[in-house]
Amino acid sequence: MEERSIQILLVDDHPIVRKGTKEMLEPYADLTVIGEAADGREALAFVNATRPDVILMDVSMPGMNGIDATKQIKQHHPSVAVLVLTSFDDDAYVFALLEAGAAGYILKNAREEELINAIRAVYQGESALHPSIAKKVLNRFSAQPTESFDGEGLSPRELEVLRAAASGSTNKEIAKVLDISPRTVQVHLANVFSKLGVGSRTEAVLFGIKRGWIDPSTVG
Repeated sequence: MEERSIQILLVDDHPIVRKGTKEMLEPYADLTVIGEAADGREALAFVNATRPDVILMDVSMPGMNGIDATKQIKQHHPSVAVLVLTSFDDDAYVFALLEAGAAGYILKNAREEELINAIRAVYQGESALHPSIAKKVLNRFSAQPTESFDGEGLSPRELEVLRAAASGSTNKEIAKVLDISPRTVQVHLANVFSKLGVGSRTEAVLFGIKRGWIDPSTVG
């Protein structure tokens, strides 16, 4: 039985960018562009009507920008993964989008392979941050005092899985290290997301760093 392809929505106010991105993704059998939107409002309407798996979201758009669109989409559809694809790497944009619930942040100067891998990663519930963005995150949170550990209801195993996820390990890699199945890793991460009130691995890791559960220097 053939596996279902990853359903993708392209959100960018420049038609030529959407066209170029769509043409780049077309050769990949596991990726299917099911729609396009020119701003956040169009994106939200599309998501409400037809639930995509992954949204490639631009930041600066007329009408509703990518930050506000991501907030609303994640509020109403937490299982939809938002992957930011933009030329903006200003700190204000980066942290606003990650706080809004973006699962990944890729710059438009990234290589094709990086974008394809990022789409697949966020679809699997993993993080995808451009190296320069990851560095910004580490610098910001390394400089901030952390809060004391209170667990937020996480079990020791769930915290162990979250810390392993923060290192950049895939679900399969985490499963191998902890001697559990990849499916069990997914269940633990789903429980972590639910308890922390987040919708992606990136959000969960940022939450853990802020609380002092995760050493920023171990984040990969």
